[in-house]
Amino acid sequence: AAACPRGTPVRCGQAIRLTHLGTGRNLHSHHFTSPLSGNQEVSAFGEDGEGDYLDDWTVVCSGTYWAREEEVRFQHTSTEVFLSVTGEQYGRPIHGQKEVHGMATSSQNNYWKVMEGIFMQPSEGFKAEQYHTEL
Repeated sequence: AAACPRGTPVRCGQAIRLTHLGTGRNLHSHHFTSPLSGNQEVSAFGEDGEGDYLDDWTVVCSGTYWAREEEVRFQHTSTEVFLSVTGEQYGRPIHGQKEVHGMATSSQNNYWKVMEGIFMQPSEGFKAEQYHTEL
């Protein structure tokens, strides 16, 4: 996936990579069974944001762009599972940590909403695009 400049809105239906800032690893999935739920395993992969095609997730939302307050789903671009959490918890290494996995069907377990972070204003190019009208 190509890098995008800060402030670039994310389109519904766009493939993205989610990179953990602390480790530089990407959210990744493949055809392996997750240890607790028996769904599809989701893991961390790559170095400094570089990984492979199994790190690509499609943003599933309504409208044109992923809005700040909107719940979205992430569908794995290669295997088509939805990023999900159903409540299974690990005892070790981090007691109480929930298993995140991929599920074949869409449900309430695979809605995600941004709760914290730094929200960027849309880029100037995007603002101009919103107000462009054909003559």
